[in-house]
Amino acid sequence: MKLSILLTAIIATFTLAAGASEENKSKDVAIGVNDVYVPGGFDSESDVFVVVSGVFPNSCYSWKEANVSKDKDNAEITNVQTMASVSQGMCLMVLVPYQKEVQLGVLGSGNHTVRFLSGDGTYLEKTIAIE
Repeated sequence: MKLSILLTAIIATFTLAAGASEENKSKDVAIGVNDVYVPGGFDSESDVFVVVSGVFPNSCYSWKEANVSKDKDNAEITNVQTMASVSQGMCLMVLVPYQKEVQLGVLGSGNHTVRFLSGDGTYLEKTIAIE
């Protein structure tokens, strides 16, 4: 009798753990950047890149990607949407800094405006001079 109760408890524990692991899936969210470093010396034949930095609100966040797109109305404006993956498990409630290089590709000569979009509709704007 004790053995059957023990086995039932063990099976129930593993079943609950398996169900909990399915809930620990991650979701993608848009994140804002705090600062952008724009190195100089780019020409119209080089790959342009910038370095973005910011702070995640807790340890469940991790860098996923930066989506780069040209503005439909103005070819001189490039939009960058930074994304993070958020796991649904236990997290440390500490601020986690990040710093990532974002490739913008080859840009033509002249001044280009790059907008780093946040998830709340605001953006950080930087200008890049291409020789």
